[in-house]
Amino acid sequence: MEKQFEYSASRINSVDLSYKRYLWNRINWDNRLIAIIGARGVGKTTFLLQYIRENLNTKPDEVIYVNMDDLYFSKTALVDFADNFVKRGGKYLFLDEVHKYKNWSQEIKNSYDYFPDLKLVVTGSSALDIYRGKFDLSRRAILYRMSGLSFREFIGIKYNIHFPVLELDDLLNHASEKILPVLEKIKPLKLFEEYLINGYYPFFLEGESDFQTRLKQTINQVLDSDLPSIENIDFGAVHSLRKLISILAEIVPYKPNIVKLSQQVGVSRETLLRYLHLLEKAELLILMQSGTKGMSKMNKPDKIFLNNPNLVSTLADGNSNHGTLRETYFINQLQVGHSITGSDQGDFLVDHKYTFEIGGKNKTRKQISGIKDAWIAADNVEYARQDKIPLWLFGFLY
Repeated sequence: MEKQFEYSASRINSVDLSYKRYLWNRINWDNRLIAIIGARGVGKTTFLLQYIRENLNTKPDEVIYVNMDDLYFSKTALVDFADNFVKRGGKYLFLDEVHKYKNWSQEIKNSYDYFPDLKLVVTGSSALDIYRGKFDLSRRAILYRMSGLSFREFIGIKYNIHFPVLELDDLLNHASEKILPVLEKIKPLKLFEEYLINGYYPFFLEGESDFQTRLKQTINQVLDSDLPSIENIDFGAVHSLRKLISILAEIVPYKPNIVKLSQQVGVSRETLLRYLHLLEKAELLILMQSGTKGMSKMNKPDKIFLNNPNLVSTLADGNSNHGTLRETYFINQLQVGHSITGSDQGDFLVDHKYTFEIGGKNKTRKQISGIKDAWIAADNVEYARQDKIPLWLFGFLY
């Protein structure tokens, strides 16, 4: 355990505290079991280490951070580690990448039940379902989901220029007055172009020149390691998943022909639908359903998107069009905190109330004419005018 304490202290003391993610003030850290899930690469580890350093670093004997992918846990049971930690005075146990530990659900439950004075914070893949299976954690764990950087956060972390989070109703009704303070400090269109290419994943800070290489490596880790560890899928399934996402990257946004797509991938219709949902859980895809029907594993989606514009820019190998980037950006930013579905008249229906048409600066109201609570989210504009709101401003919602 001494080596684990040394590793923990090294990671905690080296973390950068200069920027905190949007979840920082949303988590109730008093809960005994907190689970933070999110896509690989969005900053969950940094988030944990920042919290420890800022709030618990004066109690080095009471707190420890461990990565469950460490070989140490191939021969040491988590519940035994927790027992030893508590006996040494430990009170705060931070477990990173719990999906890499085979028996995580049962042993976290047991640690929670056996050691009532121990607080546990765990992170895992966005594909992790803490409420599923024999060892249900739903009555014990408080779940939080971490998304990648919003456009607002990208500006803050890269340029150290900070803006407040906007509420959607406030943005729609007072767009012009919300835009003016932004324009006094930045040229949003220039920064927006940067964000679409490499701004969603915080690891752009490690070097923008090789960002796309890092992102491709991240995708491969999700497919080769994360999903198999959670879903018990074999090499053949991983190959099919990789083939599926390669096909979709060239044609999204895509209104799927499930039979044709299943033939292209070489799997059955039912298997294809399962794979689509796995890729959605891993936050590589967004499956869009119309507002008139719910989403289930048996329904085909009405439209398929890559999860965020960085994936579009990277996987399309420079062949992505502006319309694809615009729509992907909009749905990606709005899905954090809002329901978003397809619309029969506009492009999207948000919170079952607001209709949005996405387009360039010359986009007209023709598609949404006569609809109440309808707006155009327009690219390449700085100012709001009547019901036309700059697309970039929707990146200030978290």
